[in-house]
Amino acid sequence: MYELTQAGLADIHTVPTPSYDRRQMRCGIVHFGVGGFHRAHQARYLDRLLAAGDSDDAADWGICGVGVRPADAAMRDALVPQDGLYTLTLKHPDGEVETSILGAIVDYLFAPDDPERVVEKLAAPETRIVSLTVTEGGYNFSPSTGEFDLDNPEIVADLTDDAVPRTVFGLVTEALRRRRDRGIESFTVMSCDNIAGNGHVAQSTFLSYARAKDPDLAEWIAEHTRFPNSMVDRITPATPPELRAEVLERTGVDDRWPVVAEPFTQWVLEDTFSMGRPALESVGVQVVDDVTPYELMKLRLLNAGHQALCYFGYLMGYRYVHEAVADPLIAELLRRYMSREGRPTLQPVPGVDLDSYTETLIARFGNPSIADTIARLCQDSSDRIPTWLVPVIRDRLADGGDVPLSAAVVASWTRYAEGVDEDGDEIRVVDPLAAQLVPAARRSRTEPLAFVADTSLFGDLARDERFTKPYLAVLEALRRDGARETLSGLLA
Repeated sequence: MYELTQAGLADIHTVPTPSYDRRQMRCGIVHFGVGGFHRAHQARYLDRLLAAGDSDDAADWGICGVGVRPADAAMRDALVPQDGLYTLTLKHPDGEVETSILGAIVDYLFAPDDPERVVEKLAAPETRIVSLTVTEGGYNFSPSTGEFDLDNPEIVADLTDDAVPRTVFGLVTEALRRRRDRGIESFTVMSCDNIAGNGHVAQSTFLSYARAKDPDLAEWIAEHTRFPNSMVDRITPATPPELRAEVLERTGVDDRWPVVAEPFTQWVLEDTFSMGRPALESVGVQVVDDVTPYELMKLRLLNAGHQALCYFGYLMGYRYVHEAVADPLIAELLRRYMSREGRPTLQPVPGVDLDSYTETLIARFGNPSIADTIARLCQDSSDRIPTWLVPVIRDRLADGGDVPLSAAVVASWTRYAEGVDEDGDEIRVVDPLAAQLVPAARRSRTEPLAFVADTSLFGDLARDERFTKPYLAVLEALRRDGARETLSGLLA
């Protein structure tokens, strides 16, 4: 068995290891939210950049990961003993498996252990980019109104005079204050989350916090800090429990928290940075002037497509994504949603054949080697549906279109959120708003629009018959006939 540490790298010959000298690296990037996706995506691109060594400043772009939530202690406990090293396993549809050791993450800080150390790391002149994968809900704003939630107890605590910052907003804003006061340029804040206009959202939310904390500082941030938009794509399921043993058996490397992902990867990034950026275009990143067409394509086809399949799939008895997509009804639902409701809301996407993109998505969903779970796609729906699907519904209705399939997806979420499947077994609804969603879904049996009446999630859709008529028809059918028969009738 090989020890996965910097000192042990020289002994490992069973898999590719970092070819660059990690001891010479500097952390030009501080990243909040080190999970499977970040390690399979952004950190993988940086690992390739470091390995290429084509630019004079390549060694300046190491990553320091930061955890803020109590649950992030587990990532600290995995990465710190391994000097930031971990394995990434790519699983191809044909069964081919590739495992390599990545080394772009060279430090990891757990903010609750020492918030001051995190602030100083952010304030250090060598930090030029602060990147984020904090999930859709991590930006603390209402998807329907766009308003930053200043009443969030954690935000209230951080805004208190002389508070030790605990949230990403508090930590980043305090670091920017110190940089301003010390005459250091502002770093770039780079969102890598699945939100339309994620850079704009980051700018709006961080400025909202800063204005509440220090209006003069907010003006400085508005003038000096860049917030590029980006589109990121790689299906990265939660690490299955058996992956550690699988990697150990196949490679001899014992990784406390390995990552598995599909081979496909894409990153489209707006070229606006405060203190320069790594030469990411040299490792396959599409650096463009306008990310919007690409992000809408991904969010409204891939991400909303995941929502289209997951609730119907779960209610039909499937527990893995590839099993659901192998069902002709689910595959047809995906094709029709994408072609008839998702695609008409898109802008022209330079260099992309959308017919081919749609079929590629369905093939990616059907990759049996990834074993992505339906449960992963069903969680945090109150963040995902308002962010990915509700905008499709609004745009379709605004253009005079219909939304039978999108409304059906919302109905399937409602039925799923009741917390009981078609056999009477419990569904564990994993969502930050579960305590209000489950009662609302159950109440909708007697108050039909109770679930979609929440304006913070759906805006005024509950008052638009063009949405409510197909929604209620499918919801009634799901309860009366079950998911399979309902979907069959919907697609007939």
